[in-house]
Amino acid sequence: MFALGLVKINEREVGIVIKRFGTKLRDGQLVALKGEAGYQADTLPPGWHFWYFPWKYRVIKPGVTMIPAGEIGLLVAADGRPKPEQRILGQIVDCDNFQNARKFLLNGGEKGQQLGILTPGTYRINTALFTIITSRNAEQFSLEPHQLKVYQVKPDRVGIVTTLDGAPIDEGEIAGPIIQDHNNFQNGQTFLDKGGRRGLQEQVLLSGSWNLNPWFVDVEQVPMTHIPIGHVGIVISFVGKEHLDVSGDGFKHGNLVDPGHKGVWVTPLYPGKHPLNTRVMKVELVPTTNIVLNWASRTESHSYDAHLSPITVRSRDGFAFNLDVAQIIHIGALEAPKVISRVGAVQNLVDHVLQPIVGN
Repeated sequence: MFALGLVKINEREVGIVIKRFGTKLRDGQLVALKGEAGYQADTLPPGWHFWYFPWKYRVIKPGVTMIPAGEIGLLVAADGRPKPEQRILGQIVDCDNFQNARKFLLNGGEKGQQLGILTPGTYRINTALFTIITSRNAEQFSLEPHQLKVYQVKPDRVGIVTTLDGAPIDEGEIAGPIIQDHNNFQNGQTFLDKGGRRGLQEQVLLSGSWNLNPWFVDVEQVPMTHIPIGHVGIVISFVGKEHLDVSGDGFKHGNLVDPGHKGVWVTPLYPGKHPLNTRVMKVELVPTTNIVLNWASRTESHSYDAHLSPITVRSRDGFAFNLDVAQIIHIGALEAPKVISRVGAVQNLVDHVLQPIVGN
């Protein structure tokens, strides 16, 4: 075996080759692609391998990388191209899930923390090039073990996403636009290639399990927006497509837009739970049942009339006395967006429109 330079790699091992002498690697290069001295890019698969004489080569045999079910693995590359200044994560390149170090380096893989992740499975990775982070060693890299778990958005919650890489959000915007085809932030490279921006995102994550890179996204879970029975919700969006009024010529006191645009949405939300991004949208509840307003000492449970008081009137002979007045109003579901567009809230309708009319 010694005479033949015979090396055996077991099924659960990866053969990493270190060449003891040869051409020197260029400055900054760690892994050899052309047979230079040092760590070699190509690993040895399971089986018998000839001509690896111990006086010329050293072969180390770390175990294969295993990512358990329900977890992910992060990677840090010790070699590769430098990342552009505006990015913090190395781009994803074709390298067989980081198992082909040669392809990683030749296809433009970048040094440092990687955007790509490992999903559950077994991998033959050259650990001379890649440091692999799992829940077992997360704390050594300033991460919490739970960050290396498949991310779970709970039922009745939505995930508000902040991305940590990409170009800055456009001036005047408060969130990045919705980007298509990145599979709920699980394909970070597609997100970036299609113009995804760093920072708060308009898109939310729905209930489910997601393979998310914690170096790429941060998620905050908030309750879904609940519209109770007897109400509709009017969305006021601060993000979306360009404001385009669709209220028509008959509505002179405000603007309405289609869902997905900036402004007051013309379509109300009906009773139920809705997965809205409450960081970039506001929802005004509007009762669609009859509302009784009392200009009196008593107040209804809705409290819209909490600041109303009996009306003072004078008789013909000059005597002043207080008069209790009750008014019933009804706002139809399809009329509710117009009310919000005009006065902002039902309380404003009572205080600034109805009170002056009834009070006078």
